[in-house]
Formats: sequence, structure tokens, C-alpha cells
Amino acid sequence: MSQPPASPPGKASAQSLAQVGLFAALPPAQRQAIERRCRWRTYKEDEQIIDRETDTQDVFFVVSGKARVVNYSPAGREVSFDEIGPGGCFGELASIDGQPRSAAVVAIRPTLAASLPATAFREILDSHLTVTQALLRRLAEVVRESTDRIMDLSTLGAHNRVYAELLREARDSNPKAFERGTNQASIRPIPVHSDIAARVSTTRETVARVLGELARKGIVERDSDALVLRDVARLAKMVKEFRAD
Repeated sequence: MSQPPASPPGKASAQSLAQVGLFAALPPAQRQAIERRCRWRTYKEDEQIIDRETDTQDVFFVVSGKARVVNYSPAGREVSFDEIGPGGCFGELASIDGQPRSAAVVAIRPTLAASLPATAFREILDSHLTVTQALLRRLAEVVRESTDRIMDLSTLGAHNRVYAELLREARDSNPKAFERGTNQASIRPIPVHSDIAARVSTTRETVARVLGELARKGIVERDSDALVLRDVARLAKMVKEFRAD
């Protein structure tokens, strides 16, 4: 994939990595030095940022918007691995091991991203221990999440994978509420059926049926701009019971 063009003059105010997790512990002057080495580009909704199996090795940092990490089956079925919002990064694996890209990345809304060449990124890892430690924590988190998803795919039926995904999205949207043990949580914006299906390896029709059943049981309810989980404990119990089987 060719290098994206640099942003035009006058965009400097938006060109900040202040909220990117990898650089959170750096002093402003060091972070700004990295910003000057980046290339900046805004991607349109549905525009591809990275293509799978290409030999590019740049690392990308999301400043605003959201991107989705996806692969496609030989039949063209989309499999979604992750969604990366402001402060996140992607493309680091190819930068580290020099191998082709393992997945495609697509903007799912207008997305401003900064990119660094692999050589520059590795130099930063060599010279800034806090960045290296932050990257290791991120990779450990990815491994743990992947393990959970593999367990879900191996041990849960399609209906229960949808239950587990709803809980995961609600937890991501309401981390403090889950820490307090609240029994109600909202997912905003309302998740698209095809997106849920891509994440749990099922069909849109199955997701629609599951949500309909949960609504009839009073476990979920659609609000104007959110999907509300009315009984988090019951939904979690349903998932746990099937995992135990």
C-alpha cells in the first residue's frame, strides 16, 4: 500500500498524539518529536487503511474516528476482530516481525490517523522504555481477548455467542458501571446486526432472532439511540451456564 499523503497546512491543531495510550507516559516534548515524524491522513467512512497480506509495515495511531480490523473468508464473509477508536493503534505486528499484514483495517467512520514507518517505530521502542512497556501490555490484552473469543467459538452456540458479545460491548461502553456491579447498561450507538454477526461468526438473521428473544424476555430493550441491557446479571448467568456445559 502506498504511503498516504501528508496533511495540508493548517491542520496542526489536530495533529496530536496526546491521547494515544502508547505515548501517555512521555513528556510533551518527546511526544511532539514523535508527532513531527508522523504522516497524517483523514480516511473516509468505509475507506481501506490497510490491506491484508501487503508488505507495508507502518504503525497507525487513531486520533479521531474508528477503524475495524477484519478478514474475509474465501466466500466473502466478513470476520471482525476488533474496533479501534481514538487513542488506539494498529499495524504494530508487521512493524515488529516484518511479516505481511495479518488483517485488513477499514475506517467505519471518518478517521484521522497518524502513521510511523517501522524503522522509526522500532527506534522509539529502543529509546523509550515506557512506550515498550505500554506496547507489551497492549499485546497481552490482545492475547487475552483472543483467548476469550476462541473459548466462546469453541464452547458456545451461536445464540450464546451473541449473548457474550452483548455483555462484552456493554462492559466496554460502561466499565465503571460494571465495576460497581450495576444490573443495567447501555450500548451506544445501537449495534448493527451485521457487525455483531461478523464478530461472533454467525448470520445477521441469527442476531436478529436472538435480540428479539431477549427483548421478549425483558432482558434487552431498544431505546432511541441505545440498546439497553435491563438485566445484566441474568444475561451473564445464561452465558456462564452454557460455558459450564
